Amino acid sequence: MTVVGEIVERTLWSALDSHLRRELDSCHPKQDMTVLKVADGKISVEDSVDVPRAASGRELRDRYVEDVPALTFGLLHMRGSSVRLGPFEMLRFGAAKVTPHAVEWPIEGGLLARASGGTFRIDARSGRLVASVEGYRPRLPLPLYRLTQLPIHHLFMRIHLLRVRGAEPARGVPAPMQNRWRAGMVDLALCVTLTGAISRRPRFRALLGIAAAYHVACWSISGRTLGGIVLRQRVVSVDGSRLRVGQSFVRFLALPFGWIRGRPIQDKASETTVVRDSSLSPQGERAGERGMED
Repeated sequence: MTVVGEIVERTLWSALDSHLRRELDSCHPKQDMTVLKVADGKISVEDSVDVPRAASGRELRDRYVEDVPALTFGLLHMRGSSVRLGPFEMLRFGAAKVTPHAVEWPIEGGLLARASGGTFRIDARSGRLVASVEGYRPRLPLPLYRLTQLPIHHLFMRIHLLRVRGAEPARGVPAPMQNRWRAGMVDLALCVTLTGAISRRPRFRALLGIAAAYHVACWSISGRTLGGIVLRQRVVSVDGSRLRVGQSFVRFLALPFGWIRGRPIQDKASETTVVRDSSLSPQGERAGERGMED
């Protein structure tokens, strides 16, 4: 175990040394955007992703209504213009205003709103798909809202917008499935080794915690784990942008199901994909292409 740990440690630090010298933006040329503004107790929030086509306002309305239950495992659903959790009305909207490339709902109340006022809008503009909330008064105190409701809102809207955007056109060359499995084995070996080094007895809880922290941090920072560096691949969102922390966490939770089923369920759940590393040298790119052809 000591020898394995030393080998893994040397490999990790060598790979990370060269990896961290690269600028992160070179791997993710266009990032998602989030904006939060607070004025007089009113919240304005914006999320956006890159989109190759302009969706219609009717499509944006229908896709949002469909995704409310789909992305919350049926916990939330739309009834009329209300978002409901079982019998509880969480948010009440007014009638939707549909335009050629946007849809907008006035916020009228609900358990999550302190008072009526503000709007929720989704629109496609200048190659971006934008979801914005303007003038919303949350019932929760602002510090608590930032810690609870806001991260959930960002995560939901992030994955929803990526689902509307779709996986096509692909942003990068997909990594071969066999290389994805090999990278997973490298990462599993690393997490097991770290668990053994930290705890005298390898424990499942310790392994789970180390694996979660390791994968979420690596995916959120650069998209590369040690296995990804070794196999020259990285995880990106379907629009080519870097993963958000919540998105990485969803991907990690779905990862065991992907392993069990033998297909990338984790990518479907988090709207991500694994692509070949664009930082490969031209020689490495050609060698990889020859290997795929063989």
